Amino acid sequence: MLRSWILLPCSKKISSSIIIIKSVKIFDVNILLINGPNLNLLGKREANLYGNASLTDVEKNLESIAKSNGCNLETMQSNAEHELIDAIHISITKDIKAIIINPAAYTHTSIALRDALLSVNIPFYEVHISDVQSREEFRKFSYFSDIAEKVFSGLGIKGYELALLEAISKYKEA
Repeated sequence: MLRSWILLPCSKKISSSIIIIKSVKIFDVNILLINGPNLNLLGKREANLYGNASLTDVEKNLESIAKSNGCNLETMQSNAEHELIDAIHISITKDIKAIIINPAAYTHTSIALRDALLSVNIPFYEVHISDVQSREEFRKFSYFSDIAEKVFSGLGIKGYELALLEAISKYKEA
């Protein structure tokens, strides 16, 4: 999304009264990253499924990617469903343009989170570090996949990066 133009004078003069102006696009896109229950233990639990990177490592990497693309990334993690819902609701007042969410165990249980995402009408991307389709039967159903812009599953923490880059590219094209 184009927010503004900055006009910078260039030292090259065509004539004594005309100066060539360079234009630079500035993207002021706010993206919200939401991580659900137990993801605060990334890097400490089930490394065979989730890897060794901590949630802080993931967030720092994504913040760097966002910043280098002229975007602002806000992050939050909670083990409490109501806090995740509140973060989604508040995203309207923060001019959030996209949400990246790993609902974790709430993927398979939370109609309330689904309703919250539908109520704010902000495009969102669903991320799962492990391949939920190759795990236990109860993990194969998601309340979010059918309404998400896209689902990134089984790609490790790279799925977060891909979701972020997809969200950014959507607004750079606009």
